[in-house]
Amino acid sequence: MKWEKKGIIFDPKGKFDWAVHTALQPTPIILDDKAIRVYAGFRNEEGISRIGWIDFDINDPTKVLQYSYKPALDIGLPGTFDDNGVVPTVIVKRGDELYLYYAGYQIVKNVRFLVLCGLAISNDNGNTFKRYKNTPVLERTDTEFLFRVIHSILFEDGVWKVWYGAGSHFMNGDNKTLPVYDIRYMESKDGVVFPDKGEIAIQNGANEHRVGRPYVVRRGDKYQMYFGASKISEIYRLAYAESRDGRNWKRKDEELDLVDSNDDFDSEMSAYPSVINVNNKTYMFYNGNEYGKHGIGLAIQYN
Repeated sequence: MKWEKKGIIFDPKGKFDWAVHTALQPTPIILDDKAIRVYAGFRNEEGISRIGWIDFDINDPTKVLQYSYKPALDIGLPGTFDDNGVVPTVIVKRGDELYLYYAGYQIVKNVRFLVLCGLAISNDNGNTFKRYKNTPVLERTDTEFLFRVIHSILFEDGVWKVWYGAGSHFMNGDNKTLPVYDIRYMESKDGVVFPDKGEIAIQNGANEHRVGRPYVVRRGDKYQMYFGASKISEIYRLAYAESRDGRNWKRKDEELDLVDSNDDFDSEMSAYPSVINVNNKTYMFYNGNEYGKHGIGLAIQYN
């Protein structure tokens, strides 16, 4: 699984009057026969993220065609689950509408933050979105009460198959508390109402405190999952797993063959991958150092 790195393809610095840095968690969709639209979370001076988008040339995603001059989705109302930031996780087309699942951040007193999943819908081909509701589509439960966010959703066999991140505590790190969560699986009849509980898909490995942002694609007779894994001593690195049924997974990190480079962009960390297949090529969009502060990176696999 050889990947060719292309480095940063979009640096948000100086592009917006509503954000100053970061293009967190790039989330792609094929917009038409000319463009791939990638949504991301762009942060202001206070670190609060709003969702915008960039259109890349479908035949050469190192070329930017245009980008949003205002947020496609702003933060939520004061006191809501997403009043301190919104970040895209996965987008799917349903008829003439686009369904955007996103992570909503809320600052609370006794832990660093809460992250729950919201849903927003677009009727203008993804230029802007309106919330499905002001509360999460994944609410807190007794076993998943701090983190609960959808990162992949596929419609197959008459149901929506969902891979999501979930957890219920922080652990002590060297300088701050660290979130602890893993990757889980569940199913939904409509992609709007979800069970209170899923099953473990990928557990944390040795010395890992989190595995997250599972981006799942179907290729032939198997599922491929690209995700991030983090240790106290290693902020984030890209990881990979395969499955025949989407439920039982085998990690194959060594097959990813996309190592950190000497480039300043991803010399210290690589995270939040998403992949899309176009014209016998697979494009991977991902973030590098400082949680995507310097923009979106690209790697290409030739199928």
